[in-house]
Amino acid sequence: MKSTLWRKRVLAIAVSAVLTGTAGVAIADIAAGSIFGHTRAGGKVAIQSLDSGLKREIEADADGRYSFPQLQSGRYKITSGDETHEVVVSTGTGTSVNFGADENVLTVSGSRISPIDTSSVESNTVFSSQQLERLTVERDITDVALLAPGTTKGDTGFGNLASFGGASVAENGYYINGFDVTNIRNFVSYATLPFDAIAEQQIKTGGYGAEYGRSLGGVVSLVTKRGTNEWQGGASVVWEPESLREHSSNVRSRDPDQDESSKYFVYREDNKVDDLSYNIYGGGPIVSDRLFVFALVEGRDESVDSYGNDTSTSTSNRSPNYLLKLDWNITDDHLLELTAIDNEQETDRRFYRNPTDGAGVPIEFYTGHHGNLEKSSTIRDGGNLWVAKYTGYLTSDLTLSASYGKLKHTDNFEFNKTIYTDSGSVSSCPTIYDSRADRNSVIYLGCWDEDNFALARDESFGKDTDERVAKRLDLEWQLGEHQIRFGIDEEKFTSGAAGQAYEGGGYYRLFTVTEAGGRVVRGVTLPTGTEYYRLRTRQTSSGTYEVENSALYLEDSWQINDVLLYAGLRSESFDNKNGDGVSFVDASNLIAPRLGASWDVNGDGSLKVFTTLGRYYIPVASNSNIRASGAEYSNEQFFTYDGVIDPANGQPSAGTPIAPMTENGSLPLTAPDPSTVASTDLEPMFQDELIIGLQMQMADNWTVGARGIYREVKNGMDDYCSHQGFADWATDHGYTNFDTASMAQCVIINPGQDVTINMDLENDGNFSEVTVSNSYLGLPDYERTYKAVELFWERSGGDGWFLQGSYTWAKSEGNMEGYVNSTLEQDDAGLTQDFDHALFTDGSNGYLPNDRRHTVKVFGAYELTPQLSLSGNFLAQSGRPVSCNGYVPEGFSGEDDSSLQGYGASSFYCVKDPLVDANGDDIYDSELTHRGSEGRTPWVYRFDLGVKYTPDWADDKLSLKLDIFNVFNWQHVTEYNETHDRKVAGALEVNPNYLNDVNYQSPRSVLITARYKF
Repeated sequence: MKSTLWRKRVLAIAVSAVLTGTAGVAIADIAAGSIFGHTRAGGKVAIQSLDSGLKREIEADADGRYSFPQLQSGRYKITSGDETHEVVVSTGTGTSVNFGADENVLTVSGSRISPIDTSSVESNTVFSSQQLERLTVERDITDVALLAPGTTKGDTGFGNLASFGGASVAENGYYINGFDVTNIRNFVSYATLPFDAIAEQQIKTGGYGAEYGRSLGGVVSLVTKRGTNEWQGGASVVWEPESLREHSSNVRSRDPDQDESSKYFVYREDNKVDDLSYNIYGGGPIVSDRLFVFALVEGRDESVDSYGNDTSTSTSNRSPNYLLKLDWNITDDHLLELTAIDNEQETDRRFYRNPTDGAGVPIEFYTGHHGNLEKSSTIRDGGNLWVAKYTGYLTSDLTLSASYGKLKHTDNFEFNKTIYTDSGSVSSCPTIYDSRADRNSVIYLGCWDEDNFALARDESFGKDTDERVAKRLDLEWQLGEHQIRFGIDEEKFTSGAAGQAYEGGGYYRLFTVTEAGGRVVRGVTLPTGTEYYRLRTRQTSSGTYEVENSALYLEDSWQINDVLLYAGLRSESFDNKNGDGVSFVDASNLIAPRLGASWDVNGDGSLKVFTTLGRYYIPVASNSNIRASGAEYSNEQFFTYDGVIDPANGQPSAGTPIAPMTENGSLPLTAPDPSTVASTDLEPMFQDELIIGLQMQMADNWTVGARGIYREVKNGMDDYCSHQGFADWATDHGYTNFDTASMAQCVIINPGQDVTINMDLENDGNFSEVTVSNSYLGLPDYERTYKAVELFWERSGGDGWFLQGSYTWAKSEGNMEGYVNSTLEQDDAGLTQDFDHALFTDGSNGYLPNDRRHTVKVFGAYELTPQLSLSGNFLAQSGRPVSCNGYVPEGFSGEDDSSLQGYGASSFYCVKDPLVDANGDDIYDSELTHRGSEGRTPWVYRFDLGVKYTPDWADDKLSLKLDIFNVFNWQHVTEYNETHDRKVAGALEVNPNYLNDVNYQSPRSVLITARYKF
């Protein structure tokens, strides 16, 4: 029972210490914590880690202030004179301990801590592994991050990602043990580790200091478990069974012309998911007080079955993951740690097709079981990372830390591919859709691999990989009332991308004109009964591209009585290179100031008023290197069809061209001149942020707080893919030989500003730098603002229960979401289509996709008995805005007109309800709508419930937990179809499935967890 009581005391301390909503900017970095406070003037203060035995002693200054920076998280004993306390240090958090004063502090099981971190000006939440085991939350770091105020779930098209403070899901930073693991190819992925290896998760939602940058949203920082002076181990099994999971409903198509084979707009009721994970871990001292090890191995058995109308897929993943953590206390003043993680996943995938008749037409639809196996393959994703970190307490006032690490990631590389069809080599088979019988459905012709939509990669290039090599140095100096920090960090991020092309030379689709009055295709009227086809080709080049980012920072935290003043300055530099290693974006010494203040109003940590003001930059994604500086070519042609098909691969014979070919780029593939890819005075995207808040301690272990937040993107960045404005500028300035074909397909710019670019004005191969006024491009400024008020509260868990919650009122508006476009589910960071042409910006100002006006979050746990506890998690959130998306009107964009039609229904111009002409045919005309004009999705509600049982007879070593997510199986709509227009063979009409349901809340599921600790 003594060990049980000790664990409960430590857990109570941890809950009170980390559920405060703030953490130390000045005192602690992203992977360490601190202890600070007051004692008698010049008094000695000593600490000892109860986990590793590490000891330190310093002398307080003339005012009695002391500080222990750069501490590993964990339990510490701190002593001054005859007074001793036990505290828990958490990641990124300053823990206050004052000696010899009658202070109003929280007392928990004999240990004293301050519930409010007065050394902080930051918006921060930290969860320990003990809390994560108690809470009812999905085993994913995004789901944990969504517990923090100001975070909302992003569009499911990008996976499970969070939006922080109105920013897009691609503007966050992710760290493991202080090492940046964000994949900056497009910022929507990051390196992971086994969930049970997490010791603490820190969520920064704003106000962080100059030592960190490269994000506009928030930061998720993970600290792994480590060995201690006590050998400990354990094992766990976590199972989310398919048999206890509810299924979402299907969505019927609203298209009256759809037959039984296409009756569902979304089909999901037969999908199955069964996920089993298990791990074993252990750690302890190799040499007591000096050398420690912790290791964890996680296995997985995950299977997913997905069904469509006549095809299905089955995937399975049984890849193990690993973590190894070594900590070496060389002396009490010199520490070395090494982290190694392997998170590579190999997923076996099998593709099936339902039985067909003699003509190859499926005869079974929506079966819920697999048909004939057509293909199998293995997909490799993920990789490995290692990072080494040194911490040296050089003197009692001077601390140095240095780290170096490498990360390598493989991006969905497919191998062990086997095709089971007998129709020949897939690489020689073009994509062919036959829509002659029904223009809204397709029959697959030929021998192509339908699972891959005909995009063949350059196999000679090898795997697509992303690799980061990073190093960092930080120096911290306590100089009287000033705590000064200086640092430098550098990283090289290398992305390799294989070129792609349509297999078999192209993508074909066959049509028949059925309208009584004929059909207009590219300006040509085709009579009723005409058969024709569309041919598209596309090619991109292979290459390896580098991004080099670096930063310097200097900051000072100045303690003046009960007020902490913070001032920081960060200098960012970003350098993006093309495949030849030549820079096309080189932005140096971008200054990002940070200011803050924290006032301990009563001088006892019971009431804090704080504010921050800062500027934050985000790097240019390596995807911009690949897309903008690589070579691309595409074209589109229409031909008459004479009914002749190549029997070997189904390719239609060459017919008569219906209209001139439209194309982008040129052949042979040639990378554009780097000086023509981006505006030469391009400034990367940055955002300014202001936060004002307070936090106060109430009676009975309660604290409450409030924050007001304002964020504004002051300078946006995106690509512009139109040429008419440049042609008009050249004409107006007397350059009659200028040919827009000499320009890059797209140019990276700061929207709304003049563009300084190199152009071949005389079409003679010589480039000249010119400045083209934005009046020729007609683009508005990049706009995005976020305004919010957060109310947050917590009840610490000193007596068996704790509760935390928040209410956020927020408004996110502008003409650009950010590094992604959720409506189109486009994740081309910095290259979305939003500013490709001025017509796409018409009507774009409004409430943005991550705008949720009201959000309520409440979660906590309650100990019914020493053996039985309950946990709960409740969410209520208002819906997201809904827009009308259609084709840009034709005839308004000069030489860009034909290429703009290839974008699809992605502008805010939508066709009106049809009128009828004298012949009885429908006439469609477009009208301009605005972002969010179609209302919002409904409110969503979710309640999760957990029950944990820790039996006495197992000496508290065994725990069994049952978590039920979405207990009431609420199935509110989370996404509507916003595609208003559809174009069938050049004819524009209203999409009958506009505003039809697309996604619902995740259905009820059950998670069963068994843990044994030894």
